[in-house]
Amino acid sequence: MRYDPGRQIPASGGTVAFRRLPRALRKVTYSGARHPGAPTPECPSYDPARAGGAPGGAAADPFADLAGGANCQRYAYAVLRHFGLLIPPLRSAELWADEHATRRAAPPQPLDLVLFDSGPLDGRPAGYGAHVGVHLGPDQVLHLCREVGAPAVWRYADFAARPRYGRFLGAKRAVRTTER
Repeated sequence: MRYDPGRQIPASGGTVAFRRLPRALRKVTYSGARHPGAPTPECPSYDPARAGGAPGGAAADPFADLAGGANCQRYAYAVLRHFGLLIPPLRSAELWADEHATRRAAPPQPLDLVLFDSGPLDGRPAGYGAHVGVHLGPDQVLHLCREVGAPAVWRYADFAARPRYGRFLGAKRAVRTTER
């Protein structure tokens, strides 16, 4: 990743890192219908040209597809894209199984994706329906959920206190970067 002071891994976590994000990433509304892989026109899928700039060197607006809202995955992927990390449009079970664009990470480091769920579901793959957030630092996760309706920074205990997020499934680290 090229040096760009606005896009480096956050030196501080939590609300400080959140306040330093572009307004477009701080003002996203929750929409469960806008998930990775949703059909157009509701939710355009991942476009590498958007993630790394438009053809001919013109910069594309990487947040244009968030204007109508996002679910937790789309939001987390947009945050990572802001920092130059590229995640294809994977649903949570696909993300958990993925070994091409991500790798498992323990313990989580800043900008790792973290997954939470309510525990295994019979007949469903690991990670199915998991909630995805971005680890910002010790005990700080940036995420977008229906309960809040806008991006929020929670502690791991905040997730554990809610049955649907009660289990920390694990962390995934992006291994692909955008061309900048």
